[in-house]
Amino acid sequence: MNGFEELDVWKLAREICNDVWIIIESTSLGKDYSLKNQMNDSSGSIMDNIAEGFERNGNREFIQFLSIAKASCGELRSQLYRCLDRKHITKTQFDNIFSKTITEGKKIGAFMSYLKKSERKGAKYD
Repeated sequence: MNGFEELDVWKLAREICNDVWIIIESTSLGKDYSLKNQMNDSSGSIMDNIAEGFERNGNREFIQFLSIAKASCGELRSQLYRCLDRKHITKTQFDNIFSKTITEGKKIGAFMSYLKKSERKGAKYD
């Protein structure tokens, strides 16, 4: 593996982040500054924590950062409800991003389980 950019969990996180940016730019969410910033931060946190954890070169630290990324998926789901309730987005827009965060959380959880069971503990232990 060359870099975090090759990880499916990072690719999906990037897609989620872009989806959030699209609704920020194209809906009234852009004018709800506090919620907009929170959603931009939490979606970015998913992909950024995956990248940072990967670059630590050790499974234990990577798992810790994946856990933070997984929690950010939950945070974003909660924010999506607020966004829907405030009528910034349609139910279709909500469902699209919401389902991706569910899938992402499951993928991150499975990846964490894999890393916990792995014999290889990371490049910094080689």
